[in-house]
Amino acid sequence: MPKEKFKTSIGGQALIESVMMRGPLKSAMATRLPGGEIDLEEWDNPAASGRWYRKTPFVRGVFNMVDAMRLGYKCMMKSAEKAGLEDDANAEPSKFEKWLSDKLGDSFSKVLTVFSMVVGVVLAVGLFSVLPVFLVSLLPGLTGAELTPTIRALLEGLVRIIFFVAYIIAASRMKEIRRIFQYHGAEHKTIACYEADQELTAENVRTHSRFHRRCGTSFLLIVLVTSIIIFSVVRFEHFLIRTLFRFALLPLVISIAYEIIKFAGRYDNILTRAVSAPGLWLQRLTSHEPDDSQIEVAIASMRAVVPVEDGADEW
Repeated sequence: MPKEKFKTSIGGQALIESVMMRGPLKSAMATRLPGGEIDLEEWDNPAASGRWYRKTPFVRGVFNMVDAMRLGYKCMMKSAEKAGLEDDANAEPSKFEKWLSDKLGDSFSKVLTVFSMVVGVVLAVGLFSVLPVFLVSLLPGLTGAELTPTIRALLEGLVRIIFFVAYIIAASRMKEIRRIFQYHGAEHKTIACYEADQELTAENVRTHSRFHRRCGTSFLLIVLVTSIIIFSVVRFEHFLIRTLFRFALLPLVISIAYEIIKFAGRYDNILTRAVSAPGLWLQRLTSHEPDDSQIEVAIASMRAVVPVEDGADEW
């Protein structure tokens, strides 16, 4: 296997028949259109990406994650439209959609995007945070055994991880999600090829691994494990208070997990390999081997964001 020559800060996201790459100065989204051609959209990164709160350790994690979610959701919706998976644009809108459009005017699409994101976050929080706490809180009444705060936190964390893995397995059974996971593999392979200082061709990209340490899947798993450790010190017995307090601790959890994955991505030693191993195992579910047409999409997106100045994108 070709060896990595340097670590790039360029990262990406797999979308619907698309790959989005984000470089130090520019971002791009390449999409395989229904006709077979590749559509490439490029844009400059916002000035806020260079602000102090986006660079300061243990502060940057929350801001970068929120920004990544915002951009990722926006690109996902755009990729669905370009790939032809959205409903017929001429379909008659509902009365509620007409009312919102009349009231909000040009802001309609932005408000709808924000609303959809909020609903998605609320559902995710409910499934992966509130429900595990509720289920574990039922155990003392069912078993008659009292749980110590540490045991309770470990059980809640275990339930979260089970839910997370089960969710990924269930999603991967959908045809559209399987293709996104293939584009995910193409994204990783293309970044690995670039880091190996090889020409970005389908032949070269194909030889690289579809697993990558700095993957979002690994980050989410680190968030779950970090939450288990931090929440184990929470001593509140009341279900509602314990749940609210853990919501308040989420920014801390995200910040620590972000620094862990940054550290694991920067260095290669026994410790970082051990930290990265569970996430790499989980990527066997979230990244699949791509075909050459999917690799070509990832290459087109990657080429658009590689900086002209050598080393400007070092990790």
